[in-house]
Amino acid sequence: MTFSNRLKGFAAALVAAGILAAPAMAQDKTLKLGHLANEDNPWHKASVKFAEELEALTDGRITVEVFPNESLGKEIDLINGMQLGTVDMTITGESLQNWAPMAALLAVPYAYKSIEHMDEVASGEIGDQIEAQIVEKAQIRPIAYFARGPRDLTSNRPIKTPADLDGLKMRVPNVPLFVDVWSALGAQPGPMAFSEVFTSLQNGTIEAQENPLALIRSASFNEVQSHVNMTEHVRSWIYLTISELTWSQLSDADKDAVMEAAARAQEYERGLFEESLAADREYLEENGMTFVEVDGPAFQAAAKDAVLANVNDEIKPIVEELFAQ
Repeated sequence: MTFSNRLKGFAAALVAAGILAAPAMAQDKTLKLGHLANEDNPWHKASVKFAEELEALTDGRITVEVFPNESLGKEIDLINGMQLGTVDMTITGESLQNWAPMAALLAVPYAYKSIEHMDEVASGEIGDQIEAQIVEKAQIRPIAYFARGPRDLTSNRPIKTPADLDGLKMRVPNVPLFVDVWSALGAQPGPMAFSEVFTSLQNGTIEAQENPLALIRSASFNEVQSHVNMTEHVRSWIYLTISELTWSQLSDADKDAVMEAAARAQEYERGLFEESLAADREYLEENGMTFVEVDGPAFQAAAKDAVLANVNDEIKPIVEELFAQ
């Protein structure tokens, strides 16, 4: 027997005796991905796409269980679970500013003039800074981003300029930034629970509200509002994220597979997003709503001071830069 063969035999004996560890083998792994959207939402469909792509890329070693409808927990609970290692993945956005202040940049009114402008920021240097701070402060890692439908103003008359808002009674979410911005634009905004909006529009307690097209459609606001004014005052994105604890357990090859699957899911979601925007507009127009083009630069200029007064000092220079672009 050669020396080489004797050495191999000795090593095998040590392995059998438990003295020497066997070479590390790739382990099968199941990731839990929880989110708040329902099964018809593009975010859920993109999550399923991510799961399919990752399983294929890893020859079935890594599978992903997707839990929609908050069935694995609410957004903040899922983030906390990811930090503790009990949840692997979620879809989350500006809520992360509770840990990482730069996450507020995901949804600043009038900061992004178009979806192309938003993409440029999200995928560029500012996006890199946001993601790095989220990793550092929140201990979760953004691996892809999904666009969110821009928020538009509905009313029973056309609103083309800030002057047309004079005295308009409208509902806004209970967010000081929203109240201050719409007040600066000349409206009379007031917080109200979303569940009360339809009836309040119906009986004239309020005259207008603002939301993405998908929510305008699902809430049947076309029955109590005649116009969609395309203010597009909030453009935003949301991240597909993975726990840093989970990420650290992956091999370099599996990390590459996760990022590739995420890139494919992001592209897939964008196609669904564009289809849904077109379908929602078509539905609302067919059901009596008129779409109104607005003077976007005029709205942005009138809102600027109120926006800057409501953002924290860390992101204020970036917001000023975005307004100047």
